[in-house]
Amino acid sequence: MDSPGDEHPARVAVVGCGAWGKNHVRTHASIGSLAAVVDPVPSVAEAHAATYGVAARTFDEVLADATVDGVVIAAPAADHARLAEAALAAGKHVFVEKPLALTVGDAERVVAAAAAADRVVMVGHLLQYHPAFLALRDLVDAGRLGELRYLYSNRLNLGQFRQEENSLWSFAPHDLSMLLSLVGEEPDRVWATGAAYLTDGIADVTTTHLAFPGGPHAHVFVSWLHPFKEQRLVVVGSEAMAVFDDLNDWPDKLVLFEHGVDWSDGRPRPKKADGAPVPLDQTEPLRVECEHFLACIQTGATPRTDGLEGLRVLRVLAQAQASLGSIGSGFVQGGGGA
Repeated sequence: MDSPGDEHPARVAVVGCGAWGKNHVRTHASIGSLAAVVDPVPSVAEAHAATYGVAARTFDEVLADATVDGVVIAAPAADHARLAEAALAAGKHVFVEKPLALTVGDAERVVAAAAAADRVVMVGHLLQYHPAFLALRDLVDAGRLGELRYLYSNRLNLGQFRQEENSLWSFAPHDLSMLLSLVGEEPDRVWATGAAYLTDGIADVTTTHLAFPGGPHAHVFVSWLHPFKEQRLVVVGSEAMAVFDDLNDWPDKLVLFEHGVDWSDGRPRPKKADGAPVPLDQTEPLRVECEHFLACIQTGATPRTDGLEGLRVLRVLAQAQASLGSIGSGFVQGGGGA
């Protein structure tokens, strides 16, 4: 893969300056990599351009600008695949917020286009760049937890109600990405349950179950009809257990429990141990993610959450959505453009 060269750091345009896109604008500006901003509402683009001292451009202008190395796509999900393919055709490296696309077929076309263009495609599965998750993955890879047995992730809150996408597609991609990374394989069975209470056809609560060929099982429980906020990932192994609780203060975000099991008279009994907090680097995950994208542009390295990883997550989402059946589609088709 060709890199843009060492004569200048990688420069990107952020496409979509909405609720999450504005964070990409802020972060790339702080790194010094922001070249331009794009938004279908001109006043929004112009406001961000004025704040950060860059140009407000159209998407076509960005694609025609040889000084822009990559684009960060934070547009509505229905537009992700279309914008990504157009950027790749123009020779740009691409970062796409989750999900990579709304269908497996569209995601496959984006991955194929990236390979044909010899360009980076990276998917915004932010929690894979969280210091607590990186430390957890290291514990799993080093065998500290032993053989993985069960994993579960809860992403719950009251509010953030959506009417264009269900809770599965809105909340679960990050959790599924983490689970697939930790287990290191795709599940051979996926099924989900859920219910819609606020908007017909849009599930407010879903639980997705995964069974992996190597033996581990997992589930992801997501809801925006929950009395309190919870963002917790639990990993149970044969030798130890770990809890990543993103709502805790930094010293307690990742805790290792070296519990055991004593067998007496053929009966298992718990052998409990105190939790041991795992030391972490207190770094903003979004900054780590943005810097990783820039480094991959410069070096040609494969992103941790590349297009193939995004495709794996999308396959699981598609299987889960299919099993929801009568609850309806994950997304109401449509959305803005850039």
